[in-house]
Amino acid sequence: MKLLGRNHIIISVITFVILFLMNYIGNDLPDKLERALMTAFAGVIGLSLGLFILNKGKNDKNPPQNFD
Repeated sequence: MKLLGRNHIIISVITFVILFLMNYIGNDLPDKLERALMTAFAGVIGLSLGLFILNKGKNDKNPPQNFD
C-alpha cells in the first residue's frame, strides 16, 4: 500500500472515526471530546508508522543472506 495514497487515506479516516466514536460514546468524563480526539489521532499516527515500516522492507533488493 502506498503511503499517503488513496487507500491509506481511506483506512486512516475509517480508523479515526471508529476510535473517536468508541472513546466519545463510552466516556462519561467532562473532557471526553479532548480524550477522544487525542486517542483517534494517536491511532492514525500509529497506523501510519506501522504501514511505513511494513512498506519500507517490501521492495528491498538486498535481503539478508542465509535468512532462515
